[in-house]
Amino acid sequence: MNKRDPDTNFGLLVHDVARLTRANFHRRVQPLGLTQAQWRALFHLSRNEGIKQVALAEILEVQPITLARLVDRLEDAGWAERRPDPSDRRAFRLFVTAKAQPVLERIRELAAETREEAMKGLGRRERKHLLDLLSATKDNLLKTENAAAHMRPRRPNSAAGKGSKNRKRSYD
Repeated sequence: MNKRDPDTNFGLLVHDVARLTRANFHRRVQPLGLTQAQWRALFHLSRNEGIKQVALAEILEVQPITLARLVDRLEDAGWAERRPDPSDRRAFRLFVTAKAQPVLERIRELAAETREEAMKGLGRRERKHLLDLLSATKDNLLKTENAAAHMRPRRPNSAAGKGSKNRKRSYD
């Protein structure tokens, strides 16, 4: 049996680098009093202002109801706000508040420190090359997943059962 070195297995290596990067960053951000879920949501929200809750839940890979509770906490802290979606009365759009800007700036500074530590020993060209290769890999996978999504059969809407007409969806 030919055992492969885990450090040469692309999927495991990418996963380990992402996990370790996230752990390193989380250690740095803890003094801000943010949970990992909060800083991830706030960061992605700042990059996608006006996004629907359900779309942000997809980015964060959480259930919409989980994100709804998380957004409740961000709103309570004054860092995010929900606004009605003008084109869909059941949905909300999410925005970062001015109060969140200093927190986001600190998050960006800590992210830069994490990035520097992760890429220590790599020259400018090597860093650019690494990012170019990862971007190309991401693009390849996005194309494959988008094509696969169009080929998948649609599932019937399971929420269309009893009582679903009157149920308000506050997580869109």
